[in-house]
Amino acid sequence: MIRMDTLHDLPTPCLVLDRPRLLRNIARMHDRAAELGVMLRPHLKTPKSIDVARLLLERQARGVTVSTLAEAEYFAGHGLQDQFYAVPLAPDKIPRIAALMRQGTELICVAHDLEALPLIEAQAREQGIVLPLVIDVDVDQHRSGVAASDPDFLAMARAIDASPHLALRGIMIYAGASYEARDTDAIGALAERIRVGGLQAQALLHSHGLPCDTVSYGSSPGTYFARSMEGITESRAGVYPFQDLFQAGLGACAIDDVALSVLTTVTGRQASKNRLIIDAGGLALSKDRSTQGTGFDAGYGLVCDEQGALIPDLYVKSASQEIALITTHSGSAIDLSQFPVGRRLRILPNHSCFTAAGHGEYHVVDGGTDVTARWARVNGW
Repeated sequence: MIRMDTLHDLPTPCLVLDRPRLLRNIARMHDRAAELGVMLRPHLKTPKSIDVARLLLERQARGVTVSTLAEAEYFAGHGLQDQFYAVPLAPDKIPRIAALMRQGTELICVAHDLEALPLIEAQAREQGIVLPLVIDVDVDQHRSGVAASDPDFLAMARAIDASPHLALRGIMIYAGASYEARDTDAIGALAERIRVGGLQAQALLHSHGLPCDTVSYGSSPGTYFARSMEGITESRAGVYPFQDLFQAGLGACAIDDVALSVLTTVTGRQASKNRLIIDAGGLALSKDRSTQGTGFDAGYGLVCDEQGALIPDLYVKSASQEIALITTHSGSAIDLSQFPVGRRLRILPNHSCFTAAGHGEYHVVDGGTDVTARWARVNGW
């Protein structure tokens, strides 16, 4: 009989994925997308795993979204050939894109700068491909993109449409400012503004005789709390399978919905400083402090026992490269007898995307401590 590993057998730090929570999160988003009448094109930048991707694609989904060409190549190698590379395109990446296209992968790319288009077109021409493009439309002034009111928007659309080496597929919009909203009502209001802005950009293209079949919408909280998705062709929601403490702080999930954690070992206690020392530092946890300055400041992560149950009041106060320090929010003394050297703990992350990036695989548990599977990740670019 093959012995099954438990979390206590694993070297720490390492990444733990709770399958029941994962499946619950996936079902919730799929149900919400169905209610809104929008297809999902799940963003795989968070899981970067074919095992997770297959679970995401079991229900309504038109394809996948990726953030690196390493992801695009990896997922294409596993048969996922309907892809959206949803970051502003660097022209020197087009040879790798062309190789994927020649192997049968549809890889829609993003343009957001008029001056970059001649370079993109030249590379596409040299590679002998017709490169499908969407234009990144900036609606909330949060990140990249061009405003539909900017003359460059129509100029870009015309240049793409006129080129025999480029194909205008539509536009993408991103509700990035939803991560700065104060509550779920504000997220819903912003999501509606993003949707309307995208449809106005689409209407502008149509009024000038330009194609715009795709209006691609991003953001998990924006999709959860959207008032409507009418006119939107797809949602690129990404973090929802794992969730994290920042999403919990927004109200997009509960702490008990966070499926990802980092397994760590207590290596020491300092009674005089009321703290524990663990072997998961900034590289294992990430140094994301996205909950800082909110009413839900989780430090560098909240602390759970080995079974995944939250330990109230404990949090990771600071992190250096390979160690971190745990103390209490309230200032109450830690009962050090409960945390001997060698005890295993699990840390819930502020930002799952960043935390997972420090690890090469997931150790999957089914709600307990038995490791039932190991799922590989693809990292790098």
